[in-house]
Amino acid sequence: MRSIVYTHTGDPSVLELVERDVPEPGPGEVRVRVVRSGVNPTDWKSRRGGTDGSRLPFPEVTPNQDGAGVVDALGDGVDGLVVGDRVWTFLSAQQRPTGTAQEYTVLPLERVAALPDGVDWDVAASLGVPALTAHRALTVHEDGPTRLGPGALAGRTVLVAGGAGAVGHAAIQLAAWSGARVVSTISSPAKAALATAAGAHATVDYHDDDAADQVRAFAPDGVDVVVEVAIPQNADLDAQVLATRGVIAMYANNGGDEATLQVRPNMALNARYQFVLLYTMGEVALRAAVEDVTAALRDGALPVGEEHGLPITRFPLERTADAHDAVEHDAVGKVLVDVQPE
Repeated sequence: MRSIVYTHTGDPSVLELVERDVPEPGPGEVRVRVVRSGVNPTDWKSRRGGTDGSRLPFPEVTPNQDGAGVVDALGDGVDGLVVGDRVWTFLSAQQRPTGTAQEYTVLPLERVAALPDGVDWDVAASLGVPALTAHRALTVHEDGPTRLGPGALAGRTVLVAGGAGAVGHAAIQLAAWSGARVVSTISSPAKAALATAAGAHATVDYHDDDAADQVRAFAPDGVDVVVEVAIPQNADLDAQVLATRGVIAMYANNGGDEATLQVRPNMALNARYQFVLLYTMGEVALRAAVEDVTAALRDGALPVGEEHGLPITRFPLERTADAHDAVEHDAVGKVLVDVQPE
């Protein structure tokens, strides 16, 4: 099979196309014939060596956490899937040497989920990191809910910062599917159009001097949940628009590694600041997210493409380095790798 690998950390040039033996699944594992691979910021950051430039945990690594394909073989003891099932994968490269940038990948059954009928490969490969992160961010309010679905967020208002990004896009879709009123902060009319296409009921340019007033006009009592991508830049705005006992769920460090918070305004609100990282959210929260995202897929609530607010940029497998470079340089929308024919 064809596989993309790297043996040392660095820029996209460390990625190499090689031939490798097709792997065999062990007990409790599933082999997937990968059709589409999704690229996320976490993938290029790992390739760069993470935040501390650490050495590779394996002699050779195949990147990319997310993917979609067809079950090709089952290891002993696997129930719930059969050969030929269409699936989406997540955490494919977490503590494993082989992600989805290759024609076949082997995964524990717990990191594979069946695709509902009619869900296309672009949607399936765009789920993983963005949708599961968004689910977690939307379910950490102290009064719940811990699960999403139609009506779960009825009566709640959600602010999604950066609604044109992949996580922001998924957060808008999941919040709207669950009955929330959604406002998104954006940086341009083009990105406002994308957030609106995703399902946001209102958008606000965060560069505007009266951005907080605009959010408050949409949500006079404040927003219950903020899905935050750039807390260093947005801390003051968030504090001005948060509802009493609201939560700011932070899933990225865009804008810097340190933020300054105002003590008294946040104390007066009984505000909660929740850090969100997919890799350490725990199995209970992860399984709930997978189940709810799959339910949203059945309802057709997570479409992708520019007309749905998430433009798709595609690369063939041999150009995975270019795909990584595009994500590293903040390509708008979702970057996917076409691994092999459908």
